[in-house]
Amino acid sequence: MEVTSQPFWQQELVNPAGKRQSKPRTSGITMVIDKGLGSHAFADLLETAEAHIDLIKLGFGTAALYPEEVLAKKIRLAALSGVPVMPGGTFLEAAVAAGLEDRFMEQIAGLGFTAVEVSDGTIQLDRALRTRLIREGCRLGLSVYTEYGKKCWGSRIETDELIETVLSDLEAGAELVTVEARESGVGVGIFDESGQCRDDEVQAVLEGIPSPHLLLWEAPQKNQQVRLMELLGPEVNLGNIAPQDVISLEALRRGLRSDSFFLRGK
Repeated sequence: MEVTSQPFWQQELVNPAGKRQSKPRTSGITMVIDKGLGSHAFADLLETAEAHIDLIKLGFGTAALYPEEVLAKKIRLAALSGVPVMPGGTFLEAAVAAGLEDRFMEQIAGLGFTAVEVSDGTIQLDRALRTRLIREGCRLGLSVYTEYGKKCWGSRIETDELIETVLSDLEAGAELVTVEARESGVGVGIFDESGQCRDDEVQAVLEGIPSPHLLLWEAPQKNQQVRLMELLGPEVNLGNIAPQDVISLEALRRGLRSDSFFLRGK
């Protein structure tokens, strides 16, 4: 697969694993979590790593806390780079709790956000409301990403429930379903209290869905990223990647780190 690069590097050095797709990608999605970058740092991130970023999430409810001009600039920079940007799912959950979900959806579309995350990591969303929010996001022209799982310590995935959620969300119009792991990647979802991957749970989920590329796994730690690549290959969709880790993750995907030389033959 051809990957855009600086002309003085041979393709065999830029993409030695030979598996990396160019954007727009249908797999190997990298979602970055921005927990409070200023506009200059945000611009620097896009300047250095835009080719390796498929989606940016302004984590939690942080979108509400920027000065208006800073938020507008970040959204504009993302648009100019062609990178979808969305507020965190917790912000939508706050709107639901306040009975303001319809106004919220219209506001983020009006501000120029190009995507929305529909989640219930903190609150409970019944199926009807979840479906309605997904469809409303689509109606407003937003790319809709949903999330499965609770944020509380010790929460585990229920395999059958996750599979049912994936199928229902995709039917309603969602593009991908994210498996919750928080920004820590410890003691939540597929990761145990030491941050190690529960391989058997991953395999059980994969056996019940049409394609592994329908899921995006939150995996903020390097060892988690490596393990998921071992299980699913370098084109696994990964989320909650810290801005400073985007290029190092891309190096992992391409087999340009010691940890990932195995990708050459996978």
